[in-house]
Amino acid sequence: GGGKLLYEKIKQEAEKQNISISALERKAGLGNATIKGWNKSSPSVKNLCAVANVLNVSIEYFLEDDAS
Repeated sequence: GGGKLLYEKIKQEAEKQNISISALERKAGLGNATIKGWNKSSPSVKNLCAVANVLNVSIEYFLEDDAS
């Protein structure tokens, strides 16, 4: 599935903003290692929205395909 890609995008964006994944989870109100788990299973829209809000990006940013 595309879960890995989603996780990579979040990780990339967080690194760009100097936010660790654990800090991102805390700010988004998620449990520890929640985002890491998205490698294997898709997040709920609610959780993904929370993360997008913290990073100040649209949810579409994470969902769009980099097919190019």
